[in-house]
Amino acid sequence: MCPNKGRCSELLFDCFSCKYDHECIYGQETSGNCTVCDDETSRPQRVFHVSLPCRYCWQLPPELYKCENRTKCRAVNCPRKRHIVMCTVLADVHCLGKRTFQKMVYCNWTGGYKWSTALALSITLGGFGADRFYLGQWREGLGKLFSFGGLGVWTLLDVILIAVGYIGPADGSLYI
Repeated sequence: MCPNKGRCSELLFDCFSCKYDHECIYGQETSGNCTVCDDETSRPQRVFHVSLPCRYCWQLPPELYKCENRTKCRAVNCPRKRHIVMCTVLADVHCLGKRTFQKMVYCNWTGGYKWSTALALSITLGGFGADRFYLGQWREGLGKLFSFGGLGVWTLLDVILIAVGYIGPADGSLYI
């Protein structure tokens, strides 16, 4: 339900319908005529003029829209994975185009593993697979343990790969 009092240009987007000039230059001002409708009769109540920066809804900064939950993806991959989420513009934000849109975002969540701890374990106890056990990669940890770190070669490679972030937690999360 939209409020009947107050300035029309400050109403929520759901309270009116607008027709904007879509042939504008990005970043410059564009204008449109908006009509406020009465919920009970669906008849126009008032027409007013709105000015806004020329940008489509998908071009808004992230703080002006909300996206669905992003935590159901793996984060540690080379290259890092991205996935599609549905985003909706906040009710008090005006923009051109559809208010619901798809956006490609990086997977971004953590399982509580510290990069510094993994690197320290790899340098000090890597020959015994402590770094792999810490990261939840128990099969690789057993392999390193019983092969004495691949006679040092596997240990050296793991130090380098953990240092550059190529090897991460087994659950697919990011380091803290």
